[in-house]
Amino acid sequence: MFCSKPILLICFCLLLRLRGTVSSSPLFHFCFSEGNYTSHTLYGFNLNNLLNSLSKTTPPTGFSLGSNGKGQYRVNGLALCRGDVSTEDCKTCVAEASTEIRQRCPTNKGAAIWYDYCLLKFSNLEFFGEIDNQYRFYMWNVQEVSNPAEFNAKVKYLLNAVSRKAYATPKLYATGELELGASQKLYGLAQCSRDLSSANCQSCLDQAISELPNCCDAKRGGRVVGASCNFRYELYPFVNA
Repeated sequence: MFCSKPILLICFCLLLRLRGTVSSSPLFHFCFSEGNYTSHTLYGFNLNNLLNSLSKTTPPTGFSLGSNGKGQYRVNGLALCRGDVSTEDCKTCVAEASTEIRQRCPTNKGAAIWYDYCLLKFSNLEFFGEIDNQYRFYMWNVQEVSNPAEFNAKVKYLLNAVSRKAYATPKLYATGELELGASQKLYGLAQCSRDLSSANCQSCLDQAISELPNCCDAKRGGRVVGASCNFRYELYPFVNA
């Protein structure tokens, strides 16, 4: 199921998923930016060098950004791995994203691609430090809960708490859980791209969480995923211990 939204917001259903794996298919991608290029141009050469660099510099810390070239041939990019993934899994994910994004957006000067474990974005425009609300999408579990009002309130409570933890940490990443009853827990995650300030991270996550009614009303799991921040909640553990 797809539904169009303003500012290229895409919504689609998500069946019950197990933990993400490095070799899984991309969650989604966008090809964007005015103007095209070919692989044999200077822009294509600079893009290849930048993506190769990000594949090497991202895994040790889970985040890297950089630029390559000058003027109209300058390309800017960043890669971000989910805060709980290992260095090796981060390396594998970013390398796969670097290959896949060039196949899916072979002539666009800007693109972004998301996996469970990582995000990769590049553009001919400078975007570091800015909140990107233009490219994002929803995912949700098709199963619904039996007590929507109570459940929705607890989801929002947990995500707000996890969000506050995220923008107060250097990694701009946090997870948390909330007891729902004697034998059930709610699990949550919030993360921002580390080029954002703490204040911009807070703003980005606040905006994402405000979209809960549109995204995930009464759903057993859901996400709002963007190029600057994302959140996720589930009724099962989905991060690595």
